[in-house]
Amino acid sequence: MLRFLGWLFTVGFLLFLGVAAAATYVIWDASKDLPDYKQLATYEPPVMTRIHAADGSLLAEYAQERRLFVPANQMPKRLVEAFISAEDKTFFTHGGLDWAGIAAAAYRYAQVKLSGKGQIVGASTITQQVAKNFLLTNERSLERKLKEALLVQRIEQAFSKEQILELYLNEIFLGLNSYGVAAASLNYFGKSLDQLSLEEMAYLAALPKGPNNYHPFRQKERAIERRNWVLLQMHENGYITEEEMKAAQEKPLEVNPRPFGAQLFAAESFAEEVRRELISMYGKEKLEKGGLSVRTTLDPKLQLFARQALARGLIAFDRKRGYRGAIARRELGAEEDWAQLIKDRKVPADMAPWRVAIVLEVTESQAVIGLQPKPMPDGSMGAEREKARIPLELMTWARAFVDGSALGPQVKLASDVLQPGDIVYVAPSKKADEFHLMQMPDVDGALVAMDPHTGRVLALVGGLSYGRSQFNRAVQALRQPGSSFKPIVYAAALDNGYSPASVVLDAPVEFKMPDGTMWKPKNYQNKFFGPSTLRRGIEQSRNVMTVRLADELGMTKIADLATRLGIYDKLPNQLAMALGAGETTLLKMVTAYSMIDNGGKRIDPTLIDRVQDRYGRTVYRHDARDCAGCAALEWNPGLPEPELLDVREQVMSPYTAYQITSMMEGVVERGTGKKMKAVGKPVAGKTGTSNEERDAWFIGYTPDLVVGTYVGYDNPRPMGKGRTGGELVAPIVAEFMQMALRDKPATPFRVPRGIELIPIDAKSGKRGIFGQDGVILEAFKPGDEPPDATKIIGEQTVTAAAQAPGEGVVLVPPSQSAGPQPSAEGGLTGQGGGLY
Repeated sequence: MLRFLGWLFTVGFLLFLGVAAAATYVIWDASKDLPDYKQLATYEPPVMTRIHAADGSLLAEYAQERRLFVPANQMPKRLVEAFISAEDKTFFTHGGLDWAGIAAAAYRYAQVKLSGKGQIVGASTITQQVAKNFLLTNERSLERKLKEALLVQRIEQAFSKEQILELYLNEIFLGLNSYGVAAASLNYFGKSLDQLSLEEMAYLAALPKGPNNYHPFRQKERAIERRNWVLLQMHENGYITEEEMKAAQEKPLEVNPRPFGAQLFAAESFAEEVRRELISMYGKEKLEKGGLSVRTTLDPKLQLFARQALARGLIAFDRKRGYRGAIARRELGAEEDWAQLIKDRKVPADMAPWRVAIVLEVTESQAVIGLQPKPMPDGSMGAEREKARIPLELMTWARAFVDGSALGPQVKLASDVLQPGDIVYVAPSKKADEFHLMQMPDVDGALVAMDPHTGRVLALVGGLSYGRSQFNRAVQALRQPGSSFKPIVYAAALDNGYSPASVVLDAPVEFKMPDGTMWKPKNYQNKFFGPSTLRRGIEQSRNVMTVRLADELGMTKIADLATRLGIYDKLPNQLAMALGAGETTLLKMVTAYSMIDNGGKRIDPTLIDRVQDRYGRTVYRHDARDCAGCAALEWNPGLPEPELLDVREQVMSPYTAYQITSMMEGVVERGTGKKMKAVGKPVAGKTGTSNEERDAWFIGYTPDLVVGTYVGYDNPRPMGKGRTGGELVAPIVAEFMQMALRDKPATPFRVPRGIELIPIDAKSGKRGIFGQDGVILEAFKPGDEPPDATKIIGEQTVTAAAQAPGEGVVLVPPSQSAGPQPSAEGGLTGQGGGLY
């Protein structure tokens, strides 16, 4: 017996050694290619980039995984307790593996396999989930589970519980493209972590097991049930009282998903341009994973003003062209739910408060409409059915569209405009149950507002609606600036010995084209006014004077200045370019005018002030000025304030800059920009209209603000006779400036030291007596003065008889051609590119 027991012991011992050896080998083999757990110490999770306006308000977010990293010590204690209760209640006491949980899971596994009923439940601890999510795959195999167990032991030895919890709570996927608890808090509830209520924390803790299983809309009952279970676990673990548990369990589940992308109304074009710039600077992966913090130049208040002014101008212009009819028509059934007929119609979000409506009934004095029900948070159509009316007086503008200039008959009855079944856009009026009939303009435009001293873009609207078209007309649309380019021609002349009192002959002239044909530039009014000063020429936007001046000066000097101002990279050596025939962008034109406004200093336009990495280190700053004294360790009251040296390049004489500014003040006071006088403060600016009124411009400025606006069709075509920059666009800029400068003092333009203000006759350019009719104070550079005998540019080629309006001469410069003639792209015809 003893021998048998000894033999049995020996066999058992050998079996034990064999099993131990085999286990040791398996563990050794699994350990050979274990991932390096030490990398967790330097782990940098993909974090979303957040873009802020100049006042710090959130502008946009960009990420592949919406994640915000939050240190464990900044997470609310109850949020941690909720996740511990839901996922791993013994987290702070076990060594990485919960043996009791594993045994319970094994028992449950056996039950399910034997009975064929129920659901297999895992027993992964938080540490195991960290090992799986960061270092392993989701493969279901014994080898993977063994590697996981080995890694868990090493992680527990190398990291504190707080560090493990920090990794877990910042990495875990919680639905709605939310990675980590901070992003989930914002995306589900629009709150930061410290603002969450108990029931909201419990709901987030319910999500790790499967966000889609507890979706707040599609699986709402299951979501509430799971949330309440988490609250129960928190109570049983001693984290909350029974009263707190019951109060939280009775609360409804209220989730309001936060939109991704631009967060400020009407700032989508600005945000998208910032996104493109960041990609060009750092690449797409850095943008979406690098956790950059970007401070932009955007002034949210000015952005709203810009969008409002542009939208009002475009809508007002579109209404003058007539009503093009309903956006669609549907037959109304007697028993049919009319809301179903319009449920799929969309209004761009940035056109709020516009709504889609269907006409239900029409009388002589009004139309009864049904408003599209407002969507629920889950995207479904609301149950409420809301009716309203459009009174006749709010649709009298809707005369039938004919050709953009002519209109149909006057609207006398509501039935002249609308019929039952018409689907239309409407906007609320001041009365609760009344709405305006609206129409989406087919013309579009852009507006840019800039700080002329820094190049900071304070507002940028790339079109009426980003939701309708993502084309950014402020930076992407290449258009002919027309007469808004003329100040560059006149500035080049002032830089080369001319003065505002220099006289140019405004009389017919012809230029021989390379193909032998003759180009005859004409003024917009098709009239000629004889000898006129440069000031008069720019105030009244005279085409022929500008061409004569460019011919006398030489296009090379004009092209050089245009390049230094950043309008063109290389302007063709053609006289037609003096009338704004070359294509450029609104942002470039506003930047050029900003350099005139600031006294001729070079600036670079920017939408970004500063970029910081995920650790708060500044990696980019637009203001590149060096401040040596700013790095002092301590402040001594006896020390002088640090100085920031202005090292900007002087691209234009400050005297020239002031002279052209003074001349453009005259454009507002006496010329084509008179509608800008509504601003009520010192304003300079210039109108611009390309050939056949295809593009209309106005760029205006005060001493500290430059605003440019462009209006036209995306596929250029005539907008109609009289649709000029002065008539169509100047009112938009004026409205914006009135709102933007409402609380600002009326500041005159800064006069450079040495400028002499001498009274001259505005028409002849000769000295005058101040106070007499037609006498103005003209700005002259130091040493310059108005001549006693005026030299007339172009007079040497014109006979006395030819100087009378209507008579023509031929002037063919040997060194340059007149440039292109008609083109399908909106180029020049016989009237030239620069109009009124």
